[in-house]
Formats: sequence, C-alpha cells, structure tokens
Amino acid sequence: MEEIRNEEVQDEQVEDSQTSEQTAEAPDTAQTDTAETAQEQEAAEASDEAEAEDEEEPKRKGLFGKKKKDKKDQQIEELTDRVQRQMAEFDNFRKRSEKEKAGMYEVGAKSVIEKILPTIDNFERGLAVLSEEQKADPFAQGMEKVYRQMLTTLEGIGVKPIEAVGKEFDPNFHNAVMHVDDEEAGENIVVEEFQKGYMYRESVVRHSMVKVAN
Repeated sequence: MEEIRNEEVQDEQVEDSQTSEQTAEAPDTAQTDTAETAQEQEAAEASDEAEAEDEEEPKRKGLFGKKKKDKKDQQIEELTDRVQRQMAEFDNFRKRSEKEKAGMYEVGAKSVIEKILPTIDNFERGLAVLSEEQKADPFAQGMEKVYRQMLTTLEGIGVKPIEAVGKEFDPNFHNAVMHVDDEEAGENIVVEEFQKGYMYRESVVRHSMVKVAN
C-alpha cells in the first residue's frame, strides 16, 4: 500500500511541475501574441496611409498641376503668337528694306559724283596754268569761285579728297602709275599726285593716281 501511495505522490508532483512550466510559458506566449498584433496594426495603418496618399495624389495634381486651357484662351494665345510673328517679320522686312534703300542711294550718289569729278579736274587744270596777271582777271576769279562752291557742295554731302602726297602708299586709296627711286622721300611713299582721288562717306569713289618712291 505504501508503494502505491508513493507512486501517487510522485504523479502529483510531476503534474504540479508540468502545470508550473505551462504557467511560466504562458506569459511568454502572451507577450509574443501582443507583439505580433502590434506589428499587424502598424502594417495596417501604413497600408491605410499609403492608400490615402494615392487617393489624394490626383487631387493635388488637380490643384497644383497644369490646368487644362480653355478653348477660347487657347485660340487667343494662338492668334497673339501669330500676330507677334507677323510683326517681327514686318520689322525685319522694314530694316532690310531700309538697308537696301540706303545701299541703292549710296550707289546712285557715287555714280553721280563720278560724273561730276571730271568737271572738277578740268577746273583745277585750267586754274593751275593761269599766270599771276590772269588770276587777277575778273573772269578767272569768277571761275575760281564756281570751283570753290562746287567743292563746298560736294563736301556738304560727304565727298572729300583722299590725302596722297607724303603719305605711305595704300592700295585701298591709291593707284600707283609710276615708280621712282628717291632716297630722300623714303620707301613706298607717294611723291606726286597726277589725279585726285575722292571718297563718299566711307567708300572710295575714285582712287588717287600717284607716283610712288621705291
């Protein structure tokens, strides 16, 4: 009988030990379940926030994005752009026309000046051969006044003679028709002018005909 009682006591002790172990493990399981539940709740909240942002994105684009233009506004912009382009084209045409007109005027003026220059040359040749007594003659004085008046008129429209004698030869302004050895004059220096050259504004009408020292 004692052996049976001892076995029953041992069984009760084993059961108490297992119950204690289960009781000890229960808090750990509860804590694990609580942590998993919290993680699930956070994941659910994050998913809800993402969905809410996705739903608000079109609204934001509608508020801050580019608004679709009204048909009338679009037509106004197109017409305005067309008018501005036409005005720019007209302005370019006006400038081009003025430039061409100025070029044609300059060409025409140079052509007229070229025809007048031989008359100036004849005045200079005639006055150059007059003696001192002849220069005192009223007729000669009148011719010289006409010559001076023509020079003044040409100068007023932008015509001026090209400087030659004593200047270094420049093919842009001078036309060398004779060369001479002259150590005193220096090399490539104009020593004599046979025919005056003239400029109209910034362009050459006629080159000076000169003699150049070598």
